[in-house]
Amino acid sequence: MTGPQPAAVYTHGHQEAVLRSHRSRTAADSAGYLLPELRPGQALLDVGCGPGTITADLAELVGPEGRVVAVDASAEVLEQAAGYVAARGLSNVVFERADVHRLPYRDGEFDVVHAHQTLQHVADPVGALRELRRVTAPGGVVAARDVDYASMTWFPEVPALDRWLELYRRTARANGGEPDAGRRLLSWARAAGFTEVTASATTWTYATPERRAWWGGMWADRVTGTALGRTAVERGFADPDELDRIADGWREWSAAGDGWFSMLHGEVLARR
Repeated sequence: MTGPQPAAVYTHGHQEAVLRSHRSRTAADSAGYLLPELRPGQALLDVGCGPGTITADLAELVGPEGRVVAVDASAEVLEQAAGYVAARGLSNVVFERADVHRLPYRDGEFDVVHAHQTLQHVADPVGALRELRRVTAPGGVVAARDVDYASMTWFPEVPALDRWLELYRRTARANGGEPDAGRRLLSWARAAGFTEVTASATTWTYATPERRAWWGGMWADRVTGTALGRTAVERGFADPDELDRIADGWREWSAAGDGWFSMLHGEVLARR
């Protein structure tokens, strides 16, 4: 690809409250639609790898004879991911900083390209998918999974959470992203030149006391202590007092004995 690519700001940031969520992810709960495609010995690119928990699982599945390259925009997060993978005893993963719109890899270099919760944060998701297609070998697959924020639903009805969802979607779009990416993945993949695309969807649900406490507490911290809240205030979308009220709403929801929260994730397997 040539020419400057549009920029987008990562809405979540990389503060501890965000990484607490990302470190909980596994290939089983975040990439189940991809797992039947994996074989020992494959070359795999993990785009937007974050703290590396999914990366490590994928590396185990392609085996020591396989090769994994994991990329992210944050050098700090890559350092954490490298430490995590080393602690898992894996030696087949290389971590590198890279821009998804301009990957420093050869045409057709990878059998599998994986992007989890990445395309919602880029300004040109179709262009990014074209670049992922370029580095995928003929017959290989690009696997992408993104949440659809508008699909999020919960009980009991806590008005502060309605405001949270409205504020998040507004802030993400102001940052150049698309928070409702999940429903768009099939369309984006076809626009990027893929003709063989399998679309699916899965959910995450938080409905036990332990999972409610973790999810609600994590989001209470993210509203007030990460780039999300800071950006919302800087852009005039909210003030600190309102962020505190939203955080209290998350705590109220997580304390509800019958609390339930679920969200939809769109997925595509696009074959080169």
